[in-house]
Amino acid sequence: MARSSTPQGSLRQRNVGSKKGESTVSSPEPDISKLAKATQKKTKVDNERDYKIALAIITALAFVTRFWGISHPNEVVFDEVHFGKFASYYLERTYFFDVHPPFGKLLFAFMGWLVGYDGHFHFENIGDSYIDNKVPYVAFRALPAILGALTVSVTYLIMWESGYSLPACIVAASLVLLDNAHIGQTRLILLDATLVLAMACSLLFYIKFYKLRHQPFSKKWWKWLILTGFALSCDISVKYVGLFAFVTIGSAVLIDLWDLLDVNRAKGALSIPEFGKHFAARAFGLIIMPFIFYLFWFQVHFTILNRSGPGDDFMTPEFQETLSDNVMLANSLDIQYYDTLTIRHKETKAYLHSHEDHYPLRYDDGRVSSQGQQVTGYPYNDTNNHWQILPADGNQETGRNILNHDLVRLRHLATDKILLSHDVASPYYPTNQEFTAVSAEDALGKRANDTLFEIRIEHGKKKHNFKTVASHFKLIHNPSKVAMWTHTKPLPDWGYKQQEINGNKQVAASSNVWVAEDIPSLAEGDPRRNKPERKVKSMAFLRKWFELQKAMFYHNSRLTSSHPYSSHPYQWPFLLRGVSFWTQADTRQQIYFLGNPFGWWLASSLLAVYAGIVMADQVSLRRGIDALDHRTRSRLYNSTGFFFLAWATHYFPFYLMGRQLFLHHYLPAHVASCLVTGALIEFIFNPDTADEESIYGPRGGPNKHVSARERFAGRSMKGAWIACLTVISIAIAGWYFFLPLTYGYPGLSVEQVKMRKLLGYDLHFAK
Repeated sequence: MARSSTPQGSLRQRNVGSKKGESTVSSPEPDISKLAKATQKKTKVDNERDYKIALAIITALAFVTRFWGISHPNEVVFDEVHFGKFASYYLERTYFFDVHPPFGKLLFAFMGWLVGYDGHFHFENIGDSYIDNKVPYVAFRALPAILGALTVSVTYLIMWESGYSLPACIVAASLVLLDNAHIGQTRLILLDATLVLAMACSLLFYIKFYKLRHQPFSKKWWKWLILTGFALSCDISVKYVGLFAFVTIGSAVLIDLWDLLDVNRAKGALSIPEFGKHFAARAFGLIIMPFIFYLFWFQVHFTILNRSGPGDDFMTPEFQETLSDNVMLANSLDIQYYDTLTIRHKETKAYLHSHEDHYPLRYDDGRVSSQGQQVTGYPYNDTNNHWQILPADGNQETGRNILNHDLVRLRHLATDKILLSHDVASPYYPTNQEFTAVSAEDALGKRANDTLFEIRIEHGKKKHNFKTVASHFKLIHNPSKVAMWTHTKPLPDWGYKQQEINGNKQVAASSNVWVAEDIPSLAEGDPRRNKPERKVKSMAFLRKWFELQKAMFYHNSRLTSSHPYSSHPYQWPFLLRGVSFWTQADTRQQIYFLGNPFGWWLASSLLAVYAGIVMADQVSLRRGIDALDHRTRSRLYNSTGFFFLAWATHYFPFYLMGRQLFLHHYLPAHVASCLVTGALIEFIFNPDTADEESIYGPRGGPNKHVSARERFAGRSMKGAWIACLTVISIAIAGWYFFLPLTYGYPGLSVEQVKMRKLLGYDLHFAK
């Protein structure tokens, strides 16, 4: 029987009749292409099932690790004193001030409202008992525990959605699942669980949006764009460091827009109007909508907090008058000439004070003083804080109200001296003027100009009445135009450790603001004290928002004082320092905020490996060596590069900050480093280098029903699974070893504590 020259192993064999009328029927063979497609479809379904099973298991474990023993300790722990207190203030509707936006705190208040808590407990001190004070603290802690568990799931979904293999997904999620820092931070009433989940969701939603780039303006495309913007808004509405997520997504969007602008795009060039639509859509979804959501949480914040509270002093009088029960509505009095005042510094709460003692002839640095009478800041109210306010023109008429921008003199009643400032350096600030007091004879004679001060009311109109409590003002020395100022550094023994008062040349600084607290000379029955009840005023939302933003940014920038557990950014990737959250001496139990060292060191090492791989690839390309196929390089630069970008943008900006920093600031960057770790596990142990020949199999291969790609993947996946199991085993060991420090029990012996001081961690009960 004659045969064609078709190579052995061809997909079909032909029938060639040998003789006329002779029928030759070859045995039928299966259609390999159809079988391959069916096999691929079944494999895809099986793979998806495996991914779903792994996701369910990891999610369940995440909830177990976060909720296990969540009721311990039944005392206030670390920063629960802040965020638990804020939830109580929301429930009591009393105004408070915090440097963080309101979204995360509103969630805690909502959880308290759900369980019927009335906010009676104010979380005053670490160690206060929740049981004795009947606080539903487990419900409060359940919120971050839920969000922390979901962060593990979202980390897994990011890897899955990015097309990584199952071992890579498991590695990335497991490093978050088994990390002691993430567990410890999400079992307490703290904001970081909300922050980290919002950041992770922004990455996931943007990846889903980007995968629809070939279906622009479709419903799904808009859905994931808006959800990305919402996640970004939630991120920055918890803490201002959420801005880093905007930088991450914004950088990716700019790269995408730059590609769309390319006239040589593979999918065809966009016209300028079409490009404008893409730009406008992204600006709307990722800038305008997040800003609207951001404003919405402040509107809720202002609506709930309608009663006077501990945050009043941070706001202007106009703002305070929008709050019911405000002290200004009840106690604000018009100040008249010849009234006796107590004047208090708004920021440090120190009273303007003087006494008989004089400045020393020389200060410690050798500078000479005026040897004038000391003018200081004193924390307690006494008669040495009483100052009589006199008109600059000497008019002795009483009953005249003092107005904004009036020139006055201040007479210290106890010593009968007049407040003065002059061109002599202050004790601590050579650039600032000294404040002192001189006799009335000098004050009205040769030193008359040096004793003149202007009352400058903050946000006050020209003829605005000067009032107690309500008028926040600056006392400006008229000849030199410096503002009276104080600070918390105490004077030496010659100044009785009181605060220095000096003239600040930076007049605009908000730390120059003072308040006239009371008029001691005004009798209780004086008609000025008998005022009709005043109504609560209203204020435009944007005015309130701008004022609060200004105060938040200012006080955030002032968080520069040292803290025993603060750390530097260079210490975070290597886990060189933790934070003591809670201790109990009787049981030798402690909660020490610390990550899983083995997981952190691995992730940090692979960040360096990734940078090395990219640099090596670039050098190779320069020398004409193309070591990677297009698909592998695309994933290395685009997908893994996106994760690396997220890490960098959530880490390096901290080097520019001068405020207090702690290990928990690294948690968002740590999640990104775990994503890079999972991606590199696949790159190293499961390279996708099959060419077209291997996809369809060699002709006449050993098994025509299984593609070479599947056989190759089966072999290479072994390495990835071994790496995956190795990483998980090491992570479990680290998690278990530091578990007593994360969960706060059991107590450890001296030897056990010393074993855990790997890098000199400042653990308690080590001796």
